[in-house]
Amino acid sequence: MSDSDWTTANQRVLVAEFARLRARLEEKGHDEAARNLEEVRSAVAMPTAIDLLTETFGLTAFERDTLLLCAGMTMDESFAQACMARAPRSSRIQPTFGLALAVLADAHWSALTPIGALRAMRLLRVHDEHALTTCRISIEERVLHYLAGVNYLDPALKSFVEPAEVELLAPSHAVVAEQAEDALRTGTSTPLIQLIGDDADGKVQVATRIAQNCGLRLRCLQVQDLPIGTDQLDDLASLWNRDSALLGSALLLCIQEESEPRIAARFVKRLSGLTFVSSPIEFDLPRAAVFDVSRPGSLEQKRMWHQALGEPASSFSGAIDSIAGQFHLGSGDIARMARALRGTAMTGTWAEDRLWQACRKMASAELNGLAQRVVPSASWSDLVLPPQQIATLRQIAAQARNRLHVHEAWGFGRKGGRGLGISVLFAGESGTGKTLAAEVLANELQLDMYRIDLASMVSKYIGETEKNLRRVFDAAEASGAVLLFDEADALFGKRSEIKDSHDRYANIEVSYLLQRMEAYRGLAILTTNIKSAIDVAFQRRLRFVVQFPFPDDSLRERIWRGIFPESTPTVGVDHAKLAQLNVAGGSIHNIALNAAFLAADAGGAVEMSHLLQAARSEAVKRERPFSDAEVRGWL
Repeated sequence: MSDSDWTTANQRVLVAEFARLRARLEEKGHDEAARNLEEVRSAVAMPTAIDLLTETFGLTAFERDTLLLCAGMTMDESFAQACMARAPRSSRIQPTFGLALAVLADAHWSALTPIGALRAMRLLRVHDEHALTTCRISIEERVLHYLAGVNYLDPALKSFVEPAEVELLAPSHAVVAEQAEDALRTGTSTPLIQLIGDDADGKVQVATRIAQNCGLRLRCLQVQDLPIGTDQLDDLASLWNRDSALLGSALLLCIQEESEPRIAARFVKRLSGLTFVSSPIEFDLPRAAVFDVSRPGSLEQKRMWHQALGEPASSFSGAIDSIAGQFHLGSGDIARMARALRGTAMTGTWAEDRLWQACRKMASAELNGLAQRVVPSASWSDLVLPPQQIATLRQIAAQARNRLHVHEAWGFGRKGGRGLGISVLFAGESGTGKTLAAEVLANELQLDMYRIDLASMVSKYIGETEKNLRRVFDAAEASGAVLLFDEADALFGKRSEIKDSHDRYANIEVSYLLQRMEAYRGLAILTTNIKSAIDVAFQRRLRFVVQFPFPDDSLRERIWRGIFPESTPTVGVDHAKLAQLNVAGGSIHNIALNAAFLAADAGGAVEMSHLLQAARSEAVKRERPFSDAEVRGWL
């Protein structure tokens, strides 16, 4: 039967139902109206809207007829006149419950109790509840249209829920979906599934697949959008319970903030039907079956990229390998990226670079509000360090580039998550090039770099430091960005010896940071001005420790020779004499820059006089004047 044929047949049955009830109101022609109804119903091959609604909510015959009584009052003018004639003292807008009790067969008082289906499922509305027999009752507009054959989501729910579709389901997530379906088949209570893990899109895909296999359509609701008040929460739950049953829907509650599980648990208690709860970590949710949905590994990401891109994937040659090894993207990220690339020219180095930069931008989006983004522009030629330090830095870059090959192809990744990250300590005085070296690595790897001030993340409140660190690492996980943790001394210190409760909690915080650095699938760098301030026991857990020495005369001269850009005019600049200044590279950069501004303001080239003036300003800032020997022969 086509939709139009069913709608016509449904309308005929509804008219016949109204005629049957009108005969009871008028107390005549009841048998004829009943026979006519049976004839009309026998010609309909499929259940009508009132039949479906009765079965869905388990309505009794009296509840069914009470609902039709209210519908007839609104939809059929002759029916409304019969109601008013039978109860002239009642409202001429809605019928009363007393009228339903007096006229309809198999009447029972419990039909209009708050826990009965008519009110609990928001099928009817009660007005003026002071006297239940004389109170007016009316059908909810949403239910009225459903009886007429028009099924839609209540407008009051539209601002809260949105539909979800399966775009790209990771094979490992398909296995989770099968396991959850098995749990549903064997469960005896209200179906409730809690999905935990770091792949928010993956959890939506898993829930959508399960709902589809149950013949339902998934809709998502952000817990942060839920009302706080108990009455409003009850109203929303009632609306959802009704419409989910009428539309054949399941609900996914998405938790983002740490305060939301409590609100979600309150709301879930009020729900019926298949419900999913998505949260980063597990929390106490009675009756829930719990399943982990984490971002797919590198090899699985490679397969998903080829699946999402289709035939054009071959045009990217090794780019997909690099992307899968660097970025920890979810199934939804890959699907959206592939969709955005369709219809564009996807060949050559340009396309590979575009894909890489697009992934880089998408994966780093969450970090922007948590850390300071540093745009890396420095290259290896900008670094002036002893050969040993340069070699170690190049080794760090090589390990970052070849993570996928070693961890996946060679199997190191299957031995556990600990130790897969590249954790590094940069130690040295201020200005010796620690931040510059981090920029060089980020630029070499074509990654974003984010600076996190550890001093600002350390909290005196127990658990707050770990919470702050968790936010950063969780946000960074997809991007594999270079994380630069400045001021490590604020957290580390020599705290392995526990003397009081503060030392014990400090060690917990340090252990948590090191644990996350070891598991982080990227490059995490700690910086300190004093290496000895960090306990040796902590240092052993780091993959690399690079000591940035204070530059000697030869290194300082190399820094001075490369400090001015080629387009900067200079006259008579003596790099050997400048190297006499006992300062680190950071101070050399400041002096050179300030001298350039002095020369520009004078309208000439940079000369030793400008550099001397800038050097004296730097000395004032440092509150340590230069000796005569350091500036001898400059002028």
